[in-house]
Amino acid sequence: MTHFDLFIIGAGPGGYVAALEAAKLGKTVAVAERREVGGTCLNRGCIPTKALLRAARTYRLATHSQELGIHADGASCDTAAMYRRTREVTDSLRGGIEALFKRGKVELLRGTARVEGPGRVSVDGGEYTADRILIAAGSRPARPPIPGLDLPGVVTSDELLAGRGADARRLVIIGGGVIGVEFAQVFSDLGREITILEALPRILNNMDREISQNLTMILKKRGVSVHTGAGVSRIEADEGGLTCFYTEKEQEARVFADCVLVCTGRKPETEQLFAPGAEVPSERGFLRVNSDFETGLSGVYAVGDVVLGGIQLAHAAENQAKNAVRAMFGAPRLKDLSLIPACVFTDPEIAAVGITADEAKAADREVIVRKSLTSANGKSVVEGAERGFAKLVFDRASGVLVGAQLMCPHAAEMIGGLTAAIVGGLTEAQIERTVFPHPTVSEILSLD
Repeated sequence: MTHFDLFIIGAGPGGYVAALEAAKLGKTVAVAERREVGGTCLNRGCIPTKALLRAARTYRLATHSQELGIHADGASCDTAAMYRRTREVTDSLRGGIEALFKRGKVELLRGTARVEGPGRVSVDGGEYTADRILIAAGSRPARPPIPGLDLPGVVTSDELLAGRGADARRLVIIGGGVIGVEFAQVFSDLGREITILEALPRILNNMDREISQNLTMILKKRGVSVHTGAGVSRIEADEGGLTCFYTEKEQEARVFADCVLVCTGRKPETEQLFAPGAEVPSERGFLRVNSDFETGLSGVYAVGDVVLGGIQLAHAAENQAKNAVRAMFGAPRLKDLSLIPACVFTDPEIAAVGITADEAKAADREVIVRKSLTSANGKSVVEGAERGFAKLVFDRASGVLVGAQLMCPHAAEMIGGLTAAIVGGLTEAQIERTVFPHPTVSEILSLD
C-alpha cells in the first residue's frame, strides 16, 4: 500500500496549489481527481467565462464603434468558433498544471476518491495511506426545487459553458449574482434577448448598493430586462420553446425563452466522499473546519468551496490551501485570509474588498467615504466607461483604509493594490500623498 505525506482529493485551485506548496516543502504528495485538473475554475467557471467575455466584448465593440469612426460592416459571430477557442485556452492551462505536477513529483491519480478513515483513502478500489488528507473537492451548480427544471433547454452554467443553449436567441437567467450577470454580459453583447429574474431585492445583492443600481441601469440600457424581487414558480414547455412563470410585486408574469439558465448558487461536492463511520461534522454538505482548516476527523483538512462559511472563489481556495499545508507541517502561514477581494467581469468591471459604508453603519462603525466618478477620469472617458466610480472607505478615528469598491475599467486589476494597502494599514493621508500616472484609470484613486 503506497504511503504519502499528503493525499489531496480534488485538483482544482485549492487542490493543485496545496500539492505544489507541499512539494516545495519536500513532502510526498498524491492528488486524486475524477474529472479534469483545474477544477471548476479552469474548466467550468472563471477561465472559460472570461474567454467568452473577451470574444463577446470584441463583437460588441466591432458592431458599436461608429462613434470612433470604425465601421465593421458585415461583422458576424461564430458561436462554435468562440467555444472552440475557449476549449483551446482551458486545454493549454490544464497542460500547464500537469507539467507542474510532474516537475514537483506530485502523483496524479485519476478516479473517484473516498476517505475510508484517518490516514486512509481509496481511489476506485485502490487503497492508499497518508499522514494527512486534504479535501478540496469543490462544488457544483445547485438546482432549486422549481417545477420544470428538468425540461430540455433548462441548463446550469456547466451545460451552457459546454455549449448547450449557446445559440439561443432568447435566454432567461434565473439568478442575478456574479454568474448570472456575467452570462448576461456575454449574451447581450452577442445581440441576444436576455431576461434576468432575481428573487432578492437587487442584483449583486451582496455588493455595494450603488454598484447594483448602476449595473442594473447599464444592463437595461443595453437591452437586458432585469426583474428583482421576482420569484420563479415554474417552467413549462411549449411549441415555441419554454415559458418561465414568476411573481413580481405580487403579480404573476411570464417570459418566453429558448433556453433558461439556472444560476442560484453552488453546493459542495461532498456526497459519498466519506465511508460510513468516517464522516466529519458538516452542515448542508459543507465541512466544519478550525483555524488550521482541520475537520473533526484527525489529520483530515478541507479548503475551498466545501468549507462551511467560506467564500467560493478560486483565489480564496488557493490561499487557504497555502496556509493549510503550512499549518499541517509546522511552517509559518503566508497569507492574511481576512481580506479576500471579489471581482465581477461585466463592462465596466466591478471589484471590491473590505467593508462598505452600509456594512460599517450596520456595525456602528464610523467611517469616511471618498468617492470619485469615472466621468471625471480622462482614461475612463476615452474607453467609453458608463456610470462608474471608485469608493474608498476609511476608518474615521484612525484614518486607515478599510474598504474599497470599484466600478470602472480595469477594476479587477486595481483591487489587488488596494487589498495590499488595507493589509499594510495605509491611511487616507498616505494615499493622498501618492502620485498616480496620467492618463490612467488609477487616477480615480487620487484623493487630492
